[in-house]
Amino acid sequence: MSDTPARPGRPSVRKLPQLPSAVRGLAPASALRLSRPSDTWFKPALSVVVASAVPHLTLLAVGRLDLIVYTMAGSLCALYGHGLPYARRARAVAGVVLGMAAGLAVSLVTASLTGSTAVLIAVGALLAAVQKVLCDATRIGPPGHVIFTFVSSAALFAPQRLGQIPGHLALTLGAGAFAWLVALAPALVRREGPERRAVARALEAAAVCAAARDPRDRSAANPGPRNRDAADPGPRHHNAADPGPRHRHAAAAAVHAAWQCLLASGRPTPVRRSLERLVVHAEEAFVAPGPATGAAHPERLRAWAAMTRGRGPVPTPPPAPGTADELYGIDAERAVLRAREGRRAARRALLRRLGPGSPLLPVAVRTLIGCALAGYLCAALGVGRPYWAIVTAASLYQANITLSWNRTLQRTLGNLLGVLVFAAVLPVSRISPLALVCCCLFFGFAAEALITRNYWLGSVAVTPMALLVLEFGGAHPAGELIGDRVLDTVLGAATGFLAAALVTNRRATGRVEQALDATDRARAAAERTVADPAAAPTERDRTRRALTASLVELREAGDTAAGEWWQRALPEQRLLAAERAGHRTLAATAPRRGPAAHAPSIGAE
Repeated sequence: MSDTPARPGRPSVRKLPQLPSAVRGLAPASALRLSRPSDTWFKPALSVVVASAVPHLTLLAVGRLDLIVYTMAGSLCALYGHGLPYARRARAVAGVVLGMAAGLAVSLVTASLTGSTAVLIAVGALLAAVQKVLCDATRIGPPGHVIFTFVSSAALFAPQRLGQIPGHLALTLGAGAFAWLVALAPALVRREGPERRAVARALEAAAVCAAARDPRDRSAANPGPRNRDAADPGPRHHNAADPGPRHRHAAAAAVHAAWQCLLASGRPTPVRRSLERLVVHAEEAFVAPGPATGAAHPERLRAWAAMTRGRGPVPTPPPAPGTADELYGIDAERAVLRAREGRRAARRALLRRLGPGSPLLPVAVRTLIGCALAGYLCAALGVGRPYWAIVTAASLYQANITLSWNRTLQRTLGNLLGVLVFAAVLPVSRISPLALVCCCLFFGFAAEALITRNYWLGSVAVTPMALLVLEFGGAHPAGELIGDRVLDTVLGAATGFLAAALVTNRRATGRVEQALDATDRARAAAERTVADPAAAPTERDRTRRALTASLVELREAGDTAAGEWWQRALPEQRLLAAERAGHRTLAATAPRRGPAAHAPSIGAE
């Protein structure tokens, strides 16, 4: 790799717009390819079944299945927060429940005050845009804004009176409170579970990165194709000492996520202390130049990852120079984040993501226009449930046009196959109310079990579940339901993607430039602390983590902009040079720890 430093000047801007290669190569095969299931797919799947089963069966016992749509709004909140430590999950899921109730309240009040389809569609599109922006800004998800939009849009077209609203909202809040308990229940058995999984992922990613530097272990460095939404630049001329940008970025992102999870996990415990030491070794294996040896050897990192992910004791890594200083720095950083000023800084960062210059605003405009067009077009064609088209359009909008195109293909295929599944199971669901409840619970589980393989596969289960919900209010002609759903899917997908193509996101390149400047500042700060013998170890570790975070943000901004079209030319050379310089600076921080100790055995705490 070239050692040319990043140029501080601003990139040139072409006068004519261009289509990036990522957009010119919109390949259906890659969008529909199945990937490995998530390592935690069963957690949201089981959570939503438990959170839904109790309210469903309670309403079945009292003979009020027509109210399931309101309890389901709260039960679906159990899908959120499964990657967060329990201390943060408690706040996040509580916020999801309140946000779900707020959106539902707006829809119910609107439905009770007007029967105008035009007004209802406008309110539904506006709610979808607001929900999209808030979910992206707070980074809550998956499943993100789609569940909120599904609930609020469906409620807009349900008959409603003002006097019924308090009772219906109480059902949602009650089911949401139970979903909150379900989401936090695993803490009683394994309170460091999310942290263990995050650290295990960091160890695995560091092992792949370390193996890529060792020509004797190339098979482990190339685990096979993955289904990725973001553009993947692929390896570039790497050698035995260079793991390549793809492996470096994956390791940096995993290590950064592990530190963030541990910082948000609450007070230190013996288990969390061992996890922090493991992340120190994962970070060392990721940033260290040259072949991996000792505790940073790929096989040892994989063994630690397996033990960390398992139910046994957390492995105790060997001591490494600088570990005590880094753990002290983590404690100091955790204290700052939990202090009043740290919370204020987090709120200011959130407001910046929602501010006038936010790159999220063009996506919000896409969502607003696309959902409105889809709803009005379906209403003009006489479709009785235009909210299906609104939800279809809302589900398409991802970080850029390439990902939105992929989601369009996935959503359309999944919904069309899903209506066939619905036609097959409808006779079974009409055997009895209990059969209907069981079918909904089964498809709720199947959706979460399959959606991590690919979105279209999960949609095959989501579609019949959404159609079966209508059966709780009374039987409907099967042909009418299937015909409306097919028409809504096709029209919603077509108009939704058309809006994504017409509403450009020219701020994507600006986000890259801001990330480049932030990376340059973080790299300069890290270089100053490494070169200063009087710098405190805690300051060195803090600047190194800040540099890692800036590199993760830079790659995310670059991948997002690479999938957009009709924008300024990307500063690709400056981006690549900044990444190389940043990773060289990270590597320069490794020697200060000294060589990693060779561990004769893997202990347990």
